[in-house]
Amino acid sequence: MLVQRFTVLVFCAVFFGVLSLLVSATEPYPTCPGANRPSQPCSASVSKETLPRKYLMHDVNPGEGFNLRRDVYMRVARLVAALNADSQLEEWVLVLPPWGPLYHWQSKDIGSQMKIRWERFFDIKSLAGYVPVVEFEDYIHSLGRLIDKVFYLQHYPSTFTSSNWVEKYEEGSCLEETGYFEESDGEFTGWFWGYNDVVSKEVSCLYVQGSGSTLKPLLQEHSNHTSIMLDRAEVMLHDNFGDPDYWEIRRSMRFSKRLRDVADKFRRDSLNSDDERDGTVLDEDWKVVPNSTGHALGGPYLAVHLRRQDYVKSRPKDVPDLKWAAEQTKVLLEKQGLKKVFVATDAGDEEFQILRTYLPEAVRFEPSKELRGELKDGGLAIVDQWIAAHARYFVGSYESTFSFRIQEEREIMNFDPDTTFNRLCGNGQKTCTQPTRWRIAYAD
Repeated sequence: MLVQRFTVLVFCAVFFGVLSLLVSATEPYPTCPGANRPSQPCSASVSKETLPRKYLMHDVNPGEGFNLRRDVYMRVARLVAALNADSQLEEWVLVLPPWGPLYHWQSKDIGSQMKIRWERFFDIKSLAGYVPVVEFEDYIHSLGRLIDKVFYLQHYPSTFTSSNWVEKYEEGSCLEETGYFEESDGEFTGWFWGYNDVVSKEVSCLYVQGSGSTLKPLLQEHSNHTSIMLDRAEVMLHDNFGDPDYWEIRRSMRFSKRLRDVADKFRRDSLNSDDERDGTVLDEDWKVVPNSTGHALGGPYLAVHLRRQDYVKSRPKDVPDLKWAAEQTKVLLEKQGLKKVFVATDAGDEEFQILRTYLPEAVRFEPSKELRGELKDGGLAIVDQWIAAHARYFVGSYESTFSFRIQEEREIMNFDPDTTFNRLCGNGQKTCTQPTRWRIAYAD
């Protein structure tokens, strides 16, 4: 009898252990350490996990691109951190706005590019190392479809004409159509990332002149609200662009492991590059400051960000044609003693083949249709950035946020700035003004 009972107990333990592994393996979204359910926010502070939570959402102008949206996230994250620093009675959580559709995401053969979760592109645990975060989809599963209030941010009419700069805000009349509509039941409908059943109790327009922290008193005044959304959040400025706090947020924005793995495989297979030999190993914890006694070496290749499409027409004096871009690249290859060049570009296949007639050394990341469908346009852009960021020498495009993001990654990995802050010159120009050197900063 004892043997039978023991056998039953062992069987149950094994059965339920295997079952739990199967469940965790098929769970659609990873949870954060210590989370009791998938929808629980990732918290930056263990001591605040039991406090009542308030949720801050944000969105930007629909025409803004992927890299500007990443920049706006940083402004909102700093605001959330400031709110939490001032409060011992509640914890503010940054709700991550779903990605897509975006103007520059024009691929037609990779399926839907709406309602994309941040975890597809970024490491959520790393983000939560700076402020508590939760995916919007998890938020509505946990708290429902209702948002307490939406503030539609807009510039003061005098912002760009007055010489007297004072940080301020005030609710007022709307200067343009907001896209929110009051229904018969008093609730407001609008574009909530494609979730048609989401509504807001209130919507008002807010004149803003200043940084994100300017709005801290406003949010603190709404103590009876659980969830607040800031639409057109790009109107807020950075508190202190380029200071140690800016770089803490930026360092917390680690790309997802899946995207890094895809990019690293391409580096190994096509560019003879890996972190150990290239001196680009980063600690898993972004808070660990890298050893700055020597610069990163980078892989044995040159990387070029060659912006095409709308840039060719909007910046004709500063964007070279394919032949002149190739000529400049050849000079750099010879000067740096390199044989291979990785090209991150939004050029179509036909344009890229034309480029290769001038520059046979050029290679780019060309995934299978299946991998393209998995990564989406946003993931493909990140893979390009990660590969370019690890090059021995990088040259970007004029005033491109895509190039700027690569420069930031290289600063985080401690590359020599001479190998980072460079750009292609316009047609016929052998020299041109190079990018501003926004160097990384750490807290004392």
